[in-house]
Amino acid sequence: MTETLSGSIQTLSGRLIEIAWPDLGITVTAELDDRNPVLADALWESLPYQSLQGHALVAGAHLYHAAPIPSLLHLHASTRIPDRREAPDGTVFCSALQHLGIKYGTLTEPMPASPVGRIREEDLPALLEAGQAIWDAVYSTKKPLLVEVRRAGSPGGHHIPRLYAAHPDADRLIQDVHAETERIWLEAPPELADLHEGWIPSGAGTFDTVLPTLLFVNGETRPLGYASYGGLIRAAVADMPIESLHQMTRLLVGIPAEFLGYCGLEKLWAFTQRFLACLDQLDREDFLAVAGQMALYINCLGGWNLHLYPWSTGDHLRQQNTTTAGQPL
Repeated sequence: MTETLSGSIQTLSGRLIEIAWPDLGITVTAELDDRNPVLADALWESLPYQSLQGHALVAGAHLYHAAPIPSLLHLHASTRIPDRREAPDGTVFCSALQHLGIKYGTLTEPMPASPVGRIREEDLPALLEAGQAIWDAVYSTKKPLLVEVRRAGSPGGHHIPRLYAAHPDADRLIQDVHAETERIWLEAPPELADLHEGWIPSGAGTFDTVLPTLLFVNGETRPLGYASYGGLIRAAVADMPIESLHQMTRLLVGIPAEFLGYCGLEKLWAFTQRFLACLDQLDREDFLAVAGQMALYINCLGGWNLHLYPWSTGDHLRQQNTTTAGQPL
């Protein structure tokens, strides 16, 4: 990779990927570059795949989806943009949150990010069109929009990676989590769909309310996948002593999973109980396999919860700009 005086990236990889939204009839092409070759390689080797397309809800004009790439949780970036707000529109990122993201306009959240490529200049108008339609789907219509990522010129397709463990109980758990992840990856999990329709077997939701339960489920699911499981996997790869990993797992995953089970995510709680039951018998490799499969499953749940959540309920609330905030109307 070289960089011109204007700061633009000269890509040398020659690896083109297509990012398509079939329901919108839109396809854009990106070229992977060598700023983060390890991340780009992981993405390239995972193709093709499909996922539920999401849209940033607080950061601005940013698309992201859960990528079925377990290694994204721990691979190290060699190049980090200190503030992704300054990245050119069309920049493609891989994230340790197990996301593939695309900046398509103005962002408000200052955070470092790991770029792996760039959408072609001529495809930026189509990317903007897709971004606006995806925001409408996530915020208003709730129609699921799927994205397909594939090598340019190659057939599409989809698969969820299945990890393996030597311990028999752990491997059976991985098989069951993998099967459930395959079942819900492209279709809304029934328990989440029921929850968002107000069917809550436990009665969670004081005085028959639903919105607070939805809010709490979202607030527990996202950090469980992103922070707890993602953090445990990174700690395992960094050689945290196995006894400490076992102890931290019990501290981090049991209570939120039990609460989510009470709210309706009973499969998640059942899987967690099975994980905790065999935890002390797992070596590092088996631990990584179970945690990696669980993280993918939970991040899938999180993506669907973000899509199903009735964000437009708060449409009457709009930000006050700094010149008028606190002043009488």
